[in-house]
Amino acid sequence: MTSTRKEPETSKEAKRMALAILDVLVGSRTPLQAAECMEVSLPRYYQLESRALDGLLAACEPRPRGRQTSVESELASVRKDVDRLKRELTRYQSLVRLTQRTVGVPPPTPTKETKRKRKPNVRAMRRAEQLRDEVAPGTEPPGVGGTV
Repeated sequence: MTSTRKEPETSKEAKRMALAILDVLVGSRTPLQAAECMEVSLPRYYQLESRALDGLLAACEPRPRGRQTSVESELASVRKDVDRLKRELTRYQSLVRLTQRTVGVPPPTPTKETKRKRKPNVRAMRRAEQLRDEVAPGTEPPGVGGTV
């Protein structure tokens, strides 16, 4: 019986490890013999065996039906939408300009961002007045007011 399912690419080393672990699970080898065959320590063998069994359990979980979207395909779809919307925006902007020219409406002039004028600090002005009065009541410092 031939399988139409595509097998994942695996290395020779991975296949060798899987064979050693399966031999231990079947009972034809001991864990120590499998560790020696794999050229790893016994604790490392047990780690690999645990990972292999976790993978087996994960593979036995039921899979959702139908095509599943991945992050990459979702990102590609969003980028495609962004490009489409940019083209659409450019098209609509051109149509608006053309319509304005046809009707005779002048294009909008770009507004210049003006800085907000700073309000004078009233407390500072009051304090300056107090200092002027303290220095010489009724006289103004040179350069302020009338003649210099």
